[in-house]
Amino acid sequence: MAKKSNKKVRLSDLAAYCGVSLSTASRAISGTPGVRPDLREKVLAAAKTLNYFTVNSISGSTIIVATDNSAMVDSQRNQFTTFVLQGIMERAAANNVNVITRYISSPSEERDIVKMVEREDSITGLLLLSMDDEETLSLARSCHKPVVLVNGDDPRMAISSIGSCNRSSAANATSYLCSLGHKDILFMAKRGRRTIEERIDGWRTHAFTAESPNWMNRFLNVSDWGPEAAESAMKAYLDKNGQNFTAVLCAGDGLAFGAVQALKRAGLQVPGDVSVVGMDGLPQGAFFDPPLTSSQIPMKEIGMSAVDMLRDQLSELERVPRRVELACRIVNRSSASERR
Repeated sequence: MAKKSNKKVRLSDLAAYCGVSLSTASRAISGTPGVRPDLREKVLAAAKTLNYFTVNSISGSTIIVATDNSAMVDSQRNQFTTFVLQGIMERAAANNVNVITRYISSPSEERDIVKMVEREDSITGLLLLSMDDEETLSLARSCHKPVVLVNGDDPRMAISSIGSCNRSSAANATSYLCSLGHKDILFMAKRGRRTIEERIDGWRTHAFTAESPNWMNRFLNVSDWGPEAAESAMKAYLDKNGQNFTAVLCAGDGLAFGAVQALKRAGLQVPGDVSVVGMDGLPQGAFFDPPLTSSQIPMKEIGMSAVDMLRDQLSELERVPRRVELACRIVNRSSASERR
């Protein structure tokens, strides 16, 4: 029998002892499906032998998931929030973790949440969903328990974060349109958050060269993420500039829905005259007319991985902040075609 040690045993030590991968050891400890019963028993027995106190197994504990007004009011982000929350809830249930959700509407409520996390022993950590303004980050950096930004990031890298790779998502969608022969690609977004600026950068760096027109001439800023705002903005653009593009890439599916409606009202065919691609991959895009081609964000997986990240940080003697980005993929439907 292995001798117990006062040295803190890490998950990597347990995995090596059992001769399994780090992910297998993690799933076995957390109770996540996908591990053979006999292998799970082996890992659990080894954990006991090695004196592996599974603080990273957050079974029976509580985590807080907080989000703000903008995530709940914006129709596009509200849907995004729903799917991410679904992933959080499913992974939390698999780990026997209680989830407390909190809607934050003021800086004082943000401070109260951080104080609650630090004060209550039963609370393991905090997930901040689509919240990464500097005031929020400043409070989160002061928290002595694990905090994970979900669909956000900390430019100082003091807080761990997880989300989609926004830059490559937009870049891949742009490259897809270019492969269909499109050179004049309009980009539609609501500017503000760093995640959206990354999408803009992914489009800009792949759609333009030194000889290309000023990219701002092909950028359409909208006032809101809903289809109505997108339809209004597209109509105004067409009235002013005419159709000086053959494709539209939208930073959200909701914008793409509105853009298509405006193009149709202007007498343009989609995708005959203009190809349209969204970003999100919302399920209802399959029922749109025409069915929407989109860069699909793994929203549910982001939520699930956020819980894993929070759990894994508890096993570290020194928490090293990390940034994890999940890849997106093009869902090819019928709203984009070769340039005619």
